[in-house]
Amino acid sequence: MRPDTSALRTDPIYLRALMLCSFVLAILIGGTMLASANSTFWKLSWPDTDFSKKSVEFDEIMSGGPPKDGIPSIDKPSFVPQAKYKDGAETEPVITFVHKGDVRAYPLRVLMWHEIVNDMVGGLPVSVTYCPLCNSSIVFDRRIDGKVFDFGTTGKLRKSDMVMYDRQTESWWQQFTGTGIVGDMTGKELKMLPARVESLAKFRARYPGGKVLVPNNPGFRPYGSNPYQGYDSAPRPFLYRGEMPKGIAPLAYVVKVGSQAWPLDKLKSAGKIVADDITLTWSKGQNSALDEQDIGKGRDIGNVVVQRKTAEGMREEVHDLTFAFVFHAFVEGGVIHK
Repeated sequence: MRPDTSALRTDPIYLRALMLCSFVLAILIGGTMLASANSTFWKLSWPDTDFSKKSVEFDEIMSGGPPKDGIPSIDKPSFVPQAKYKDGAETEPVITFVHKGDVRAYPLRVLMWHEIVNDMVGGLPVSVTYCPLCNSSIVFDRRIDGKVFDFGTTGKLRKSDMVMYDRQTESWWQQFTGTGIVGDMTGKELKMLPARVESLAKFRARYPGGKVLVPNNPGFRPYGSNPYQGYDSAPRPFLYRGEMPKGIAPLAYVVKVGSQAWPLDKLKSAGKIVADDITLTWSKGQNSALDEQDIGKGRDIGNVVVQRKTAEGMREEVHDLTFAFVFHAFVEGGVIHK
């Protein structure tokens, strides 16, 4: 009889150790040898993926530790009215998305352990995604060429960022860019939708009638805990083999808007930054999800709002609070306004 390891698989210390072992193993195997074997080995778990189609080199993709769907997406999300939501601290971060009056918050205490939520908001099919190693929170329209797709986790990373897959073609997608990188959907792009990462308290104040995502099985994972304790103050990123940015710490938070980014510390000091028709503002009162083991005790990194001035007034703008190394790795020709 096999021992029951289900409890062990949810332990944050075990998960960190597993990822560290995977990182060491990748280094020992060597990039060239690993690349030559990747597609042949991957076909065992991905028989429906067309590995002859790709836009990146296979040796850029590495295991993050978990297998395919080892970090399970949430495909039938459950919500409660925000007035009845009692989990965690009021300063904990939630991803807020609104469409046609349908208001929903997705706490990072849950997304930390699932990374993808496939949902319908105001009749719009969306995927709400969070990559902890990049602190990247992006909401995508999951319609492609008129068809609705749903997404899961491959267990793979590229440049430390989550590689997703769609269940319709089993093509692989880069979470940070929303671009297909392997398989039939190579070169396709998912549309990013405006969303905020804000404290639960700010969400409550803005939307008294909003709903909050809750786990379908509260005991499935240690929700509210951070398995990457101290990550966003580490000197180097985890499971990353690329070039580091110059003149800024690799894990310094930056606010990405298109091909531009502003250091969070600069925005925090100024309170507001106006760049052409873009306005960025900062206010206190939101925990880092990647600081303390208990997310509700993480240091205050504040709330960021990004809006664009239009003829109709100020509108929410697509943005991402991520790390400097991530911006440097993925945004070719991008500028960080230090």
